[in-house]
Amino acid sequence: MKILSPMSTGNGAYVIHKNLQKAIKDYKVCSYNPYWTLFPPSLYQFCHQNKFDLIHTTPDYATFFHRKSVPLVITFHNYVLDNFMRSYSSILQNIHYATDLMWFTRRALKQAQVVTSVSQFTADLVRQELKETPEIRVIYNGIDTRKFVPSPSHNDNKNVEVLFSGNLTLRKGAFLLPTVAKQLNPNISISYTRGLRTKFSLPMFPNLKDIGTIPYASMPQLYQQVDILFMPTVREGLSLSMIEAMACGLPVIATNCSSTSELIVEGKGGFLCELGNADDFAEKINLLANSPQLRREMGEFNRARVESLFTEERMIKEYQQLFEEVMDLR
Repeated sequence: MKILSPMSTGNGAYVIHKNLQKAIKDYKVCSYNPYWTLFPPSLYQFCHQNKFDLIHTTPDYATFFHRKSVPLVITFHNYVLDNFMRSYSSILQNIHYATDLMWFTRRALKQAQVVTSVSQFTADLVRQELKETPEIRVIYNGIDTRKFVPSPSHNDNKNVEVLFSGNLTLRKGAFLLPTVAKQLNPNISISYTRGLRTKFSLPMFPNLKDIGTIPYASMPQLYQQVDILFMPTVREGLSLSMIEAMACGLPVIATNCSSTSELIVEGKGGFLCELGNADDFAEKINLLANSPQLRREMGEFNRARVESLFTEERMIKEYQQLFEEVMDLR
């Protein structure tokens, strides 16, 4: 069974599909630059010359890869076409989301033999927004728990390092970082990445450090060097950053929104705060920074939770079973 996965680079969905390629025989990711989506019909070339038995991709541009004689499986890694997200998207994005991308997505739903989602929240949202959708099968993202492991030593020092990992966008809540940083105790600093697409830095502030773009292969070491993951996000399909940090034994402070509660157990693996509430975020960071014991307990809880629910092995097994079921129905 040959599976083709046409995927845009530079996002978490691409990472997941590349991991599937490593583990599943004859699963091939066909990578393309996101700029090709400026003229969607050009995407046809990325699978036109290949022979395959099944296509697995995301819904946004799946219609351009679809072939009548080949089963199509689409996975919603996130959903941002709803009205709530308009406030966190640019004018051009909102026009794009409401017009062509919405049409492409609806068409892909009609063409797909199977639809999956990386979280229950996303599956429910897609059904709510797009109404007449087929059954959506939830397959949680998984990570390599052999690569993402806790640091061999614990930080009981007074200085505490908080990590923000992601693109500096409204959707990721990056606009809150300077406000939160100003309310933190003197011994706490926030290091932030710029993701794969951000070219600018945030305003200068003494305890706010720009560490630039970090290669994915270096992320396990980065998690091991910090004490807390901070995710003031607005919408997540199922955050890889959170799962990776949890596997590395970190407590997580995140927004109580979208799928974050499917990952973080409030009070046991971290804290879920009100959307956009900088005071709430700062209070919880200060609380955790003052308690090395609580950080350790939450980190251990998160590591066990990942080993139980969010392993790469479990994810791969579920996708393999799905692909075999689809082929058996031909």
